[in-house]
Amino acid sequence: MIVRTTTEITDTDRDIVAENGNWRSKRIILGGDKVGFSLHETVIKAGTVNEFHYANHVEAVWLISGEGTLLDRETGQEYPLGPDTMYLLNGHERHTVTATTELRMYCVFNPPVVGNETHDENGVYPLVTVED
Repeated sequence: MIVRTTTEITDTDRDIVAENGNWRSKRIILGGDKVGFSLHETVIKAGTVNEFHYANHVEAVWLISGEGTLLDRETGQEYPLGPDTMYLLNGHERHTVTATTELRMYCVFNPPVVGNETHDENGVYPLVTVED
């Protein structure tokens, strides 16, 4: 059984801030927890445009609060984001998240993230194997 709070993750190696300061992600569950997925609470700053690509992961996102847009950079299709919106990146889509207001979301990755990576536009991650 794993029991932890996001408060105890704050300011640890599981609390990741993007190099550009646009987002912060608390890694609640990682690959090392050996449950087959990772779970992150992510907050994206208002007024920011953020490009992401996950070549090695499927990601499900549930937006808790805030408003913005999701752009599929491969198709050009744009989707509104608001509270209770869910989106699934099951084709390794290159995407852009624009935060009109601060966005707070929970993200589930499969296979699980195993460390404190930041998002790599080339989709290259050193984290598809679990380290003990």
